[in-house]
Amino acid sequence: MSKRVEILNKIYNGIDEDTRLSRSRHGQLEYITTMNYIRRFAKKGDKILEVGAGTGRYSIALAKAGYEVTAVELVENNLKTLKSNGKALDNMQAFQGDALDLGRFADGTFDITLVFGPLYHLYDEKDVHRALDEAIRVTKNDGVILVAFLSVYAILFDYLNGQLFHGIEENFTSDYHVKHFEEQCFTGYDIAEFEALFQEKNVAPIALAAADTMLQQAEMRSDFRMTDEEFDLFAKYHLATCEKRELLGSSSHLLYICKKKK
Repeated sequence: MSKRVEILNKIYNGIDEDTRLSRSRHGQLEYITTMNYIRRFAKKGDKILEVGAGTGRYSIALAKAGYEVTAVELVENNLKTLKSNGKALDNMQAFQGDALDLGRFADGTFDITLVFGPLYHLYDEKDVHRALDEAIRVTKNDGVILVAFLSVYAILFDYLNGQLFHGIEENFTSDYHVKHFEEQCFTGYDIAEFEALFQEKNVAPIALAAADTMLQQAEMRSDFRMTDEEFDLFAKYHLATCEKRELLGSSSHLLYICKKKK
């Protein structure tokens, strides 16, 4: 077992990943935003691949909506929960696998490919490109690829409560360039740095969207309150503004959306 896989098993065996997108307002907003973009591009009869499917929140929802879904998850504990949650769905299949090797799938198999977890935990640039290249390879021409990543600047907000020095030291070099290394567990990107990863690839950019804005940081306040009515209003505002460039870096989770060229 590689060091990366050991780290991931340790992380996800110690957290409740299954309720991550439902137990908080920022998780709910991330889910609403992501599903909004998936629905924007998904067509009836589409084959959808989710790489890094976690416990299957998106894969199961999409299968219930009638799509043919294939889920790939690396962490054994997550995969076990995914299979249990989706056991009644005949149109979803789940495999243990790594974003770095999607060799079980032929070129151009899927209409939509979702890569929602792997880029949080890939630290070597060669591995990052390998994961992106594999996602592009298995996607049909004119198919859509959605890739989630973390903003390094939003990550830094998490350290503002007395750990700022540690946060800066962990995420930046001495001259404030972004750094990536396994012990980070979760690695973040400068947005321009992430966009540059796709420049030489056979894809055309469609959109870049913030998934949760600063709501994650707001919820850390002890006095945070948001009623259902307020959340519905904020979600509508967010969906209308989430592609604004000036708001992107403050979102913990971001979505890069592109189309595979013919």
